Amino acid sequence: MSGLALPSRFGLFAAGRICNHRPKGEKTTKGERMDYLTVAEARSLPGLRLVLSTGTPGPWGIAARALFDIRKVPFTPVRQEIMQANEELVAWTGRRNAPVAVYEDEPAVDNWLDIAVLAERLGTGPSLFPDDPLERTLAAGFSAEICGSGGFGWTRRLNMSAPGAPAPDGQQEARDRMMQGYGMRPDAVKDAPARIAGILTGLSTQLRRQRDAGSDYLVGDRLSACDVHWACFSQLVAPLSPENCALPEYLYSMFANVSGEVGAALDPILIEHRDRVWERHIGLPLDY
Repeated sequence: MSGLALPSRFGLFAAGRICNHRPKGEKTTKGERMDYLTVAEARSLPGLRLVLSTGTPGPWGIAARALFDIRKVPFTPVRQEIMQANEELVAWTGRRNAPVAVYEDEPAVDNWLDIAVLAERLGTGPSLFPDDPLERTLAAGFSAEICGSGGFGWTRRLNMSAPGAPAPDGQQEARDRMMQGYGMRPDAVKDAPARIAGILTGLSTQLRRQRDAGSDYLVGDRLSACDVHWACFSQLVAPLSPENCALPEYLYSMFANVSGEVGAALDPILIEHRDRVWERHIGLPLDY
């Protein structure tokens, strides 16, 4: 990743890695799930351990998986249960939520940028970031708007989980408690559709500029992490087909139910780009 300043300790390692994750291109059957290890099983293993939420294609986790896959970094999937205490995970990583990436005996990382930088460092092939410093900054900015605090994913989560929104059986109270930690305030819920629509409009405007310049990607002329981030987070407003991602009915309805303001900003070019990235670079169907 040319030009990105990293601490010297972030050199490439060539240690052997264990991976029971299905590589890109090897198809699954509809509804098939990944084979997760428990924290106790994974904690002492070498290589990269990637903690993911079981049974839910959370966009942060799916994006982390995709970045490691694209960079050809094997990993061992580790189980995290949503809306649970995950005490063993906290004892190991200091985190209750997912995704969390732990490489060898290095400190765990869970921020979207730290995970992308880890995939960049450990992997091979074309960089996840543009070479040009200005384009690299623009790409990181788009990823921040998609993944970061107050961005598309964060705000859409508030939008979908407002009081009274559908939840799994018996989990309404636990879900509401969890959302308090993600900034569930009346003003945040009220302002969410405008914020989501604004981000969608920015992305579609950039994609149209890029198309006019002859590029299929958000920045530059090749895939960047921001393209992967949008492809994975787009599910929150336009779910993949059931054949490509088998979702529980309540979750599909939650993702597909968008307000008029958000729906109006969901330009077809956003879905065209999403589909292209999945087909060319990530692979379908999605197992989780």
